[in-house]
Amino acid sequence: MMPDSNRLASGGLIDRSKTIGFSFDGRSYRGYAGDTLASALLANDVRLVGRSFKYHRPRGIMTAGPEEPNALVELRAGARREPNTRATTIALFDGLEAWSQNRWPSLRYDVGAINSLLSPLFVAGFYYKTFMWPAAFWEKVYEPAIRRAAGIGRARGAADPDTYEKINAFCDVLIIGGGAAGLAAALAAGRSGARIMLCDEDCTLGGRLNSDLGEVDGRPGADWARHVTAELEALPNVRILSRTSVFGVYDGGTYGALERASDHLAEPQPHRPRQRYWKIVAKRAVLASGAIERPIVFGGNDRPGVMMAAGVRSYLNRYAVKPGRRAAVYTGCDDAWTTAFDLARSGVTVTAIIDHRATVAPQLRAEATRLAIPVHLGADITQTRGGRRGLQAITLRRADGREQGLPVDLLAMSAGWSPHLALATHLGHRPRWSEAHAAFVPDALPPGMSVAGAAAGAFGLAEALQQGTALGAAAAEATGFAVTPAPAPRADDEPIALAPFWHVGSSSKAFIDFQHDVTSADVALAAREGFRSVELLKRYTTLGMATDQGKSSNINGQAMMAELTGRSMAEIGTTMFRAPATPVAIGALAGHHRGRDFRPTRLTAGHGWAEQSNASFVEAGAWLRAQWFAQPGETDWLTTVSREVRDVRSKVGVCDVSTLGKIDVQGSDAGTFLDRVYINMFSTLPVGKTRYGVMLREDGLVMDDGTAARFAPDHYVVSTTTANAAKVMQHLEHARQVLWPELDVQLVSVTEQWSQYSIAGPRARQLLDRLLGDVVDVSDAALPYHGCAEFTWRDVPARLFRVSFSGELGYEIAVPAQYGDAAIRAIMEAGAEFGIIPYGTEALGVMRIEKGHVAGNEINGTTTAADLGLGRMMSQKKDYIGRVLAHRPGLTDPDRPTLVGLRPIDPMARLRAGAHMLALGAAPTTENDEGYVTSVAFSPALGHWIGLALVKRGPARHGERMRAYDPVRDGDTEVELVSPVFIDPQGARLHG
Repeated sequence: MMPDSNRLASGGLIDRSKTIGFSFDGRSYRGYAGDTLASALLANDVRLVGRSFKYHRPRGIMTAGPEEPNALVELRAGARREPNTRATTIALFDGLEAWSQNRWPSLRYDVGAINSLLSPLFVAGFYYKTFMWPAAFWEKVYEPAIRRAAGIGRARGAADPDTYEKINAFCDVLIIGGGAAGLAAALAAGRSGARIMLCDEDCTLGGRLNSDLGEVDGRPGADWARHVTAELEALPNVRILSRTSVFGVYDGGTYGALERASDHLAEPQPHRPRQRYWKIVAKRAVLASGAIERPIVFGGNDRPGVMMAAGVRSYLNRYAVKPGRRAAVYTGCDDAWTTAFDLARSGVTVTAIIDHRATVAPQLRAEATRLAIPVHLGADITQTRGGRRGLQAITLRRADGREQGLPVDLLAMSAGWSPHLALATHLGHRPRWSEAHAAFVPDALPPGMSVAGAAAGAFGLAEALQQGTALGAAAAEATGFAVTPAPAPRADDEPIALAPFWHVGSSSKAFIDFQHDVTSADVALAAREGFRSVELLKRYTTLGMATDQGKSSNINGQAMMAELTGRSMAEIGTTMFRAPATPVAIGALAGHHRGRDFRPTRLTAGHGWAEQSNASFVEAGAWLRAQWFAQPGETDWLTTVSREVRDVRSKVGVCDVSTLGKIDVQGSDAGTFLDRVYINMFSTLPVGKTRYGVMLREDGLVMDDGTAARFAPDHYVVSTTTANAAKVMQHLEHARQVLWPELDVQLVSVTEQWSQYSIAGPRARQLLDRLLGDVVDVSDAALPYHGCAEFTWRDVPARLFRVSFSGELGYEIAVPAQYGDAAIRAIMEAGAEFGIIPYGTEALGVMRIEKGHVAGNEINGTTTAADLGLGRMMSQKKDYIGRVLAHRPGLTDPDRPTLVGLRPIDPMARLRAGAHMLALGAAPTTENDEGYVTSVAFSPALGHWIGLALVKRGPARHGERMRAYDPVRDGDTEVELVSPVFIDPQGARLHG
């Protein structure tokens, strides 16, 4: 066969000046710009493109759109390999590589075809009835075999090299579908000035206008579509998204859409995404998604060469491809006759129009006679015959019962059209059966949505244009825009009459769901076994559960069940569709949020300075924080950290604490609000003071701790731990919006807006005197412990808090983040004469353990305020979140593990966090476990390791000896229970 042998000499919307080379199953072919992979394969007379899922039967191209159930191919190679891509939607590009799926060793000779011979074993529900015995075979034989057989295509074995984007968009009117009705709606709404978004999954707007030969406003439909597209593109208030499928409808007028931005290229251009996920919020939407042609269920209807009639017209008129040389048309509707006429005019021999109806419109008979096409009314096809390449002949049963064989290599079938209503059902609205349309049509709709054109059952072109114009104008008016009345585009309605029929009896397999190999016999078996609800039918037979979601198969299966059970279509109903209506790559849903970008690393404003200062960094939540600052000659981290601790306690040090959560709380009820979320009082806090506080969860366990500073009667700044910053913000917003919406209080997270540095040590005040000069008085009288102040420093707003986590005289200075780098450099310069050193999170952790301060290791989601020695803070004068449940018996049990300090009896022994606390001489069993070690550190001041632990009745057992048992790391250390405050228990250093 010559390359491109089925291509018509002229016509179509392809660009014959641009030849494109591609390959399928390793063989090279050529096509043209504007082709799809499917049209190019048909042009090159490639009819066999895949194998069916269960029986491995030969399958060819059946449709020309996204409803295609057969032509699923593996696209590209290597890291960009993509399985289960519909050949009918793949725009041809130079170098395209495609491979057939679900076959071995080759498409032409597939060993799996033996399943057809074993088909009596693979009836509907066979997996529920087999693999039951012997039980030992399940894990060793059955499950591995099922897993090998499951799925179609191969997932890529390497990381996806492409990028994906997410975009939020807002519009007044969203038009879904760019066919005749959609274009008319967009034009009517766009001329009003309303913000319009028009989404269409094709690369060219027009829908069926590009495949049919009808006229609109006196010009060919495709030309009219191009003219309207140009006008819409010129309107500044209209955005057109081609290659974009709206896949989901959600609450609040929200729609999900996938733009295949670079799928038509071999690989995306630099800095361009492969796909974009659009989250569109629209005030109104017009659904103009068209309709899906229904196949006919008869024996052998799945052979390559059996195609949908409208798909055949698409290949003829849009792609200039003859899908066959000798054709027949089998139908029960007027629309398919147009396919027969177009085939004949294109030089294809049409051997017969076979219509299930006894009578048709006279004009159809007249045109068939003029084109010398034999017509058989009241007739059906009962069987097909074929070879490896596909269809070779059909068996025709005439109205008088006689059978006749017809040699054909193409059969175009059509049982009519079903509105494509998936999006209209995503919020739970069921369509209704319409006898007039012989289809399910929209009933109740999602708020703000209207349906136009074939999606509403308006299958005629003129009616679709009229509906689109009217509903587009109505949508714009509903959003507040004035619409100038204009007539709908003119067109003649082609004949659209049909007589619904669903199934022709046959002795051979008649397929309903082509992708999942569900046959008419499977539906009959489901009916006999009691699975008669459409929902049970779906699950028992897997009807409609393939990647096409039953677009072309559901209605035939439901109609067969209705017939078998003596019910009407209205009584049997239809299943509901779920988002996504079309497949969506997980990469598109994730966008940039994968790998390291799944949780982007945050850097403080002082990160660059810390790098220059030889910092080693550690991940702290989403942040990178300096862990320690090694100096020349220091060979291990413990040496460095011990030096940092000694220098802070003897001189002065600075630590970047910008990562701590910072929440700005304002409003006349701010104090009342904080009273309700903290266990202690904050409404009584004087202006210019800070206070330590603890938050509980609803269940009475500690959520987080931190401080709140009051800068004005209606203004607080709350601090949180680094790890819980987002969780606390979410908790507070829930309390504000849901629990107490009546309170006058507003919250803003300002963590990233402020850089903050802790300055600690006995010389901290001297450093601040030098740093701040006469800007702010930092004397003990002017700024006592827990004081705070706002001021301007070097023309920059600044805040100063006298708080300490180290137990030393301490302050925290905050400046806007853009001045954070300058601030740390200024601090280091001012502190040089006082021996300032930078210290990291490890030294900070050592000092907080020496002072007995709790942190994340102790606030671990299982502890109460009393467990942590903070029970006296729990106010008895007010209510707050978690108060009631905190007093449950289990949380007030005297035997609960509570906070204590640990000192090893052997000063040389090392403690390890996670060790279990056992009584001396007790066996290491769960029954004898009395607690565990939460935090440990080497104390430079004490010269040995120390720790914090949660031990049963801990405070009452100070002075008692126990074992810190760590079997994982071979640790078994005798320790003494002591006060958790190891350094300066009187707080003399703190108050300085």
